[in-house]
Amino acid sequence: MKLTGRDANRYFARPEPNRMGLLIFGADAMRVALKRQEVIAALIGPQGEEEMRLTRINASELRSDPAALSDAIKAQSFFPGPRVAFVEDATDALAPTIKAAIEDWQEGDAQVIVTAKQLTAKSALRKIFETHPNAYAAGIYDDPPSREEIEAELTRAGVRPDADAMAALTALSREIDPGDFRQTLEKLSLYKFQDSTPATAEDVAACAPSSTEADMDDVLHVVAEGRTGEVGPLIGKLESQGITPVSLCIGATRHFRALHAAAADPGGVSSGIARLRPPVFGPRRDRMARQASSWGMARLEQALAQLTDTDLQLRSTSRAPAMAVVERTLLRLASMARR
Repeated sequence: MKLTGRDANRYFARPEPNRMGLLIFGADAMRVALKRQEVIAALIGPQGEEEMRLTRINASELRSDPAALSDAIKAQSFFPGPRVAFVEDATDALAPTIKAAIEDWQEGDAQVIVTAKQLTAKSALRKIFETHPNAYAAGIYDDPPSREEIEAELTRAGVRPDADAMAALTALSREIDPGDFRQTLEKLSLYKFQDSTPATAEDVAACAPSSTEADMDDVLHVVAEGRTGEVGPLIGKLESQGITPVSLCIGATRHFRALHAAAADPGGVSSGIARLRPPVFGPRRDRMARQASSWGMARLEQALAQLTDTDLQLRSTSRAPAMAVVERTLLRLASMARR
């Protein structure tokens, strides 16, 4: 039988222990792995692997030893409890072997969990699980986690988000890969450990993945706020970290375009900030809203014109030191902000 959408997510969280098996397939190996981890943990519990109630079989092992899956299905553990036979990275070439192994499956045997890459509708492996009366097949696609999935993860972690934090997490889930998002939720649960107050957007921002863009943001905010004395030292720091002049110019252009879009929004700056993609949240959102209001649309257009000229100069045959060219432009913009 097929599992799709919400039904699949609910089944991953609370699988039926008396089923023969489950096939999870998809193009994104990380998403498939996360769902596989979730369903196996729900079946055998946190101590299942330590109690030898989980047998892992790689596809290459099963090709060299076709009886390995049959043996794992029938094997008994020294510890009581449900068992799982997990086949990783299966392909249609293994369909006959898997089909033969599950033909004599009986209640009380290990449940068979199989993962695979993207499979077509005519896949032999999919056909085995979709047509079996006591098994499921679930495709994992590149859609970001739903609000329901995020809320379920937070509930399991004991985290209670407020409305802004939930909006920030939903936006973040669409910007980073699922593995990084799962780590962010884990960090947030540790961040709020033994703290009964609701998680805020600031808490989410503190736990979100960091990158060199965060350091670049420091320079861009300093420029947009007219703090000319801080521009040079921060640029020197970025240069020592390997940030190129072109990257800095592109980052500045992106930042001022976002401010311009917010300032030009018919609904006002707050509405414009809310429409930005990728979205901004927490203190950064409030900071950019203040910058857009302070600059105004006309001066932001002048700033973008200067950045465009700088970008063209960087890409020309000019012999001027590239980082000095960018620094000069950013200092000019910082001076504009103070007028």
